[in-house]
Amino acid sequence: MNAIGVKRGETRPQLLDVPDPEPAPNEALVRTLRVGVDGTDHEVISGSHGGFPEDEEYLVLGHEAVGVVEEPNGTSFEHGDIVVPTVRRPPAGGENGYFAREEADMAPPEATLERGIDGAHGFMSEYFTSEERFLVEIPPELAHRGFLVEPVSISEKALELAYTSRSSFEWEPDSALVLGNGSLGLLTVAMLTGEMEVYCLGRRDRPDPTIDLIEQLDATYVDSRQTPVETVPEVHEPVDLVYEGTGYAKHAIQSVHALAPNGVAALLGIPDSWEFEIDGGRFHKECVMYNKAIVGSVNSGPRHFRDATDRLGTLPESALDALVTNVVDYRAFEPAFEDGDEVIKTAVEFESPP
Repeated sequence: MNAIGVKRGETRPQLLDVPDPEPAPNEALVRTLRVGVDGTDHEVISGSHGGFPEDEEYLVLGHEAVGVVEEPNGTSFEHGDIVVPTVRRPPAGGENGYFAREEADMAPPEATLERGIDGAHGFMSEYFTSEERFLVEIPPELAHRGFLVEPVSISEKALELAYTSRSSFEWEPDSALVLGNGSLGLLTVAMLTGEMEVYCLGRRDRPDPTIDLIEQLDATYVDSRQTPVETVPEVHEPVDLVYEGTGYAKHAIQSVHALAPNGVAALLGIPDSWEFEIDGGRFHKECVMYNKAIVGSVNSGPRHFRDATDRLGTLPESALDALVTNVVDYRAFEPAFEDGDEVIKTAVEFESPP
């Protein structure tokens, strides 16, 4: 079958001819509809993140997928059900406590594989197989946007952790600062604008489609070249929630200074190693004296996918149309991996959604 992947020693995706998947007992065979492309895919392709399956010379890409069940094969699904797959799978050594407790999203990297990212083939192929527990059914009317369930689930988990960290007292955030105007940041802006005042920080000049989308969502664009994170309280207001999706290491520290008392910063970006000076005393004192918190979040689990499915159905259609700038056929997939000022979110299509 056809698949899009990257070979060892190469840094460009290719159209590959790979074996047809053979479902094990109680594994569904899924016919792929669409697969999203994000920054993690680019990191995997460049070799800066993830890794190949053991003893394989290529990695099938793609972790943001939606498909239709072709063969239920002993699962509770029916032929034609629309499903999205979660990303993490047990490591080569087999099950561990994280998977037994259905908490794979809380596992450290050495205790899991990630399909399309690290150690396991992804979903950017005509078909894929999956155990039932790693598939989440979505309504047919969301099939054309189902590849967005995975990124929305990432934010659902981060927000869950943020709220849980404040659960010992009454916390009703009315302002948020989203760091990063990539597709994940923009999806998060869309998730939050109906609930609170939202600011979104980036480094782009007008005219720009991401700024247009931020303002379409009634959020405020913050240019970090003019207003660094720690000065947001002076220019705008202290915020109750910071959502960091940049991977810029200084933002982990600066976020605390942008928070209002009792605020929380959720960190999702993955930075490279970087040593720099900070005022550690000020940082420590603000966390203690103003009851501020920092939580880290990576990956997401089935319940976050279910929450994301519900959330996706409530997001403005016009905003999602503006977010997804290109959907391309898998036989001419290259534009889905191209960067550009007009590109926000792209996807590869294997079959038109029903």
